[in-house]
Amino acid sequence: MKKIMLSLIAVICLAGFGSFSFADEIGKMKEEMMGEKNKMKEDVMTDKNKMKEEMMGEKNKMKPGVKGKADEMKSKGDAMKKKEETMKGEMKGMTEDTREMMGK
Repeated sequence: MKKIMLSLIAVICLAGFGSFSFADEIGKMKEEMMGEKNKMKEDVMTDKNKMKEEMMGEKNKMKPGVKGKADEMKSKGDAMKKKEETMKGEMKGMTEDTREMMGK
């Protein structure tokens, strides 16, 4: 009976120590997983920031071209307005000429 009790106590003790070591292993694995997760998160943020900088660089490169096109369109618009005013003046002059011809 004594041997059985000693064996039972030994098994219980070994099981107890085993569970502590198992908990330690789980804790270590959790820490490792969190570390990897944080590293992946940092990598994603780095890539995101890198892409954002590249896009801003491309945008800034395109800005002068777009501004130049806008200025060009504005100058064409101004030229068309002047031409329109000139044509209006000519039409007004023609109308006055026509009235004078009819009135005489």
